[in-house]
Amino acid sequence: MEKGKISSLQMAVMMYPTIVATAVLGVPGISAHYAGNDLWLSPIWASLIGYVTVYIAYRLHKLYPNQTVIQFSEQIIGRFAGKILGFLYLFFYIPITGQIIRTYGEFIVDSFLVNTPISLIMASMVLLCAFTVRGGLEVLGRVAELFSPLFLLPLLILIILLSPDFDVKNVFPVFEGGMMPSFKGAIVPGGWFTEFFLIIFLLPFLADIKKGMKYGMIAVFAVMMTLMLVNFTVLFTLGEATSSKVYPLMNAARYISLADFFEHLESITMAVWILGAFVKISVFYYAAALGTAQWLNLSDYRPVVWPLGILLVEFSFWSFPSVMELSHYDVFAFPFYGLLMQTIIPLILLVIAVVRKRNQKGM
Repeated sequence: MEKGKISSLQMAVMMYPTIVATAVLGVPGISAHYAGNDLWLSPIWASLIGYVTVYIAYRLHKLYPNQTVIQFSEQIIGRFAGKILGFLYLFFYIPITGQIIRTYGEFIVDSFLVNTPISLIMASMVLLCAFTVRGGLEVLGRVAELFSPLFLLPLLILIILLSPDFDVKNVFPVFEGGMMPSFKGAIVPGGWFTEFFLIIFLLPFLADIKKGMKYGMIAVFAVMMTLMLVNFTVLFTLGEATSSKVYPLMNAARYISLADFFEHLESITMAVWILGAFVKISVFYYAAALGTAQWLNLSDYRPVVWPLGILLVEFSFWSFPSVMELSHYDVFAFPFYGLLMQTIIPLILLVIAVVRKRNQKGM
């Protein structure tokens, strides 16, 4: 079904913008709402979920080396129950991909292209991602390798240019309300860290599988450090106002002013967002296409790419009729829904698989 191979490093490079792309814009404001000045701690607690998720995915892969969750779930809990669970995963990833596309479109329209139809913005991105997904996993890995530095560099430039406006005193008082606020602020980013379960669709195609868990853990650490750096940046720049901003990083970018020449560099934020969103949507799109083909027992996933692309655009409107519902889902539903589908259920599958393997050896 998939003839291409990628390296463990490429897998990590694919997962990094997949998590960071959406998290750097909205999560600092959400974390600040609950954690206050301690929002910089929240990514550390949230990353623990990422480490656990990577470990679970890798252990499942070691038990069923050449299969994804759509396939090995049938072996673990039976064909009928496995088919139902596989359908639930597809019904999870397809609407989630539509939600990511909608979030991308809303940000571009609200912040920059206010007179452009959102349907055109979303459809053009899906079209571009569809060509990448049809090209196969190797193409997706190379595209991620090419775009990730272009994604990271503008982010670092933005932080460096903001540094003259930093007020380090904004971090104080530390632990004013104890540790609990920072834990509460970690709930929403924790939902993003569960997305590391997507590596279950990539591990069967690694050329150096022994390094799979190592680079998966490195990717989690890199995401954690990036979110900490972004949280520090917006906290030092905006202070207590961070919690009132929808896109704190973009608001912080408006503070940049060097020699009356470099000013209002929100376009850097847009560049980071577009590159990261492209990789993220492509990875989710690929997982949904591969999973759909495996659930239908097809020999190739490419025939489902175009029909699925149309479905993704439709789901971006069907699932969330308004921006308010989209925001409500991100904050109150996805962290728990993502944890259930991408960490808790895989953990249950792993426990059942390990018990069954031991029973088979003991017979």
